[in-house]
Amino acid sequence: MPKPGNIRIGISGWRYKPWRGLFYPKDLPQKRELAYASEMFRSIEINGTFYSLQTPASFERWAAETPDDFVFSVKGPRYLTHMRRLRDVKIPLANFLASGIFHLGKKLGPILWQLPPNFRFDAKRIEAFLKLLPQDTHKAAAIARRHDKWLKTRADVRPRVHGQLRHALEIRHESFLVREFIDLLRDYRVALVCADAVDWPRRMDVTSDFVYCRLHGSEVLYASGYGKKDLDQWAEWVAAWATGKEPHNVERILNHPAPNKASRDVYLYFDNDAKVRAPFDAKGLVSRVDKILRSKSGTRSWSKTTD
Repeated sequence: MPKPGNIRIGISGWRYKPWRGLFYPKDLPQKRELAYASEMFRSIEINGTFYSLQTPASFERWAAETPDDFVFSVKGPRYLTHMRRLRDVKIPLANFLASGIFHLGKKLGPILWQLPPNFRFDAKRIEAFLKLLPQDTHKAAAIARRHDKWLKTRADVRPRVHGQLRHALEIRHESFLVREFIDLLRDYRVALVCADAVDWPRRMDVTSDFVYCRLHGSEVLYASGYGKKDLDQWAEWVAAWATGKEPHNVERILNHPAPNKASRDVYLYFDNDAKVRAPFDAKGLVSRVDKILRSKSGTRSWSKTTD
């Protein structure tokens, strides 16, 4: 079996009071929670960036508290997606890119853009937004330099590493389930987020060189865990994606799968059970994927933790 892509299974956020004494040891200081979680998982979504612009100092601290082979996914600001609804977002995008994400250096992973449930598909507006998204850190820095003047004293526009910058788009309205949307994502190499939630459409079309999944709860939004059968199924899907294949038993907008590749990177985050089940389900999935890949290749090279 060819070597699988980089698989990063983790959690959405890390600072939740109900986790203390359950996932986090009772005597663990709050300031050590990120360091603890990053030793368990290879990636975490940063949620705070969705609600407000963070500071370079925060990104620098998060990078310093995590292992060398760790990667953050960064959630794009709701100011662009929910308030501006992707209209006139050149300067807000520049402000976000200048807010400090370059301090993550090689730990900067995909940027997640989450649309609100009442956002209907508008091809012109979606394409205009996709055109703005920088595909590498050099282009991102050029955009960041156009930030608002008020951000000048805290802006950071210097990439610490130079390379590809990935984007993923999460939809929550049925009107997106059309070929034109998938064609746009593929044209601009943006991943369609596979969002597992009962309230929103779940589709698994592969539209980029990586796959991005968010598991919000299998039965009740944010409030249900994943049983053994569910985790077994997700493990099969992750292993297939990572080895460049497309699973046959998945829902897609288009009837035909994307062409097979040698491998694909996979990012998958649990955001379920009011944040309590997430780390335990993530650990369970890691061990299952590891078992599948070891059985096929006899090696264990992608993960650092199992149950």
